[in-house]
Parts: sequence; structure tokens; C-alpha cells
Amino acid sequence: MDDTTGMRLALDEARQALEHGDVPIGAVIVREGEVIARAHNRREIDGDATAHAELLAIRAASQQIGHWRLEGVTLYCTLEPCAMCAGAMVLARLPRLVFGAFDPKAGAGGSIMDLLNHPRLNHRVEVVGGVLADEAAALIVDFFARLRAQGQK
Repeated sequence: MDDTTGMRLALDEARQALEHGDVPIGAVIVREGEVIARAHNRREIDGDATAHAELLAIRAASQQIGHWRLEGVTLYCTLEPCAMCAGAMVLARLPRLVFGAFDPKAGAGGSIMDLLNHPRLNHRVEVVGGVLADEAAALIVDFFARLRAQGQK
């Protein structure tokens, strides 16, 4: 599967988060050309600060393959991961991450820090950023614009 196709699947997943008022971020994990996990943000609906799309997808992929090491997979995510999600990717030995929009406020994949390739950690993740970035960013920008228009944060 090429990176654009993988990112389009992640964008489809992100749109599902809108249905329950969550920030539209989606993640898909692919192994040998096959989707083995998919998730979207569920923080609001689950009342769980850790219910980020990436973490949910990592958990689902681990269950699917029966191991915590996610060897031979690519994770596609619509937004550059935060520190929590980047840390989980390192711990899961994720070989490859492709993300859409950069996150200049909380990005831990190169924007404000790079946990995915930190020289002191025991694993490095190959990172490709900016795939369909405009489309991914537009989902998030539109979401927060609607919230502000409704008088919410």
C-alpha cells in the first residue's frame, strides 16, 4: 500500500471522530499491505485522556498479531504524534510512521521534539511527515473553528 492510500484510510477514520465530538484524528496500521488495525480519537466519548487514535490502533494491532512488538508494520496517522503516542511507538518497536499534518504545539515527531529518533532511546522510528497534510490540517482547523463559533473552547 502506498503512503497516500494509507493516509486516506486514516483520514476516513478521523472523520468518524467527528460523529461523537472528538478531535478528528485517525490512525491505521498496515502490515504486508493489509490493514490490521484502525482507530480514531475517543477521548470525549470514553472520558479517557489516553484514548488517542494512535494508542488505540497500537493496542488493536498488538492484539491482532498476538505480540507487543509491532514489527513489519506502518502506522498512518493524520497528525504528528504527541509525546505520549510517540513514546508508545518507540516502546512498541514501531518501524515506520507516516503522518499528515505537523503539530507545532505538541508534535513529538520532529516539530517541538523528536522522541521517535532520540539518540538516548533504544529504538528509532522511520518517520515520513506531511502526507496529505493540507487535508489533515483542514479537518482539525475546521473542528476547532466550529467549537469557537459555538462558544466552546
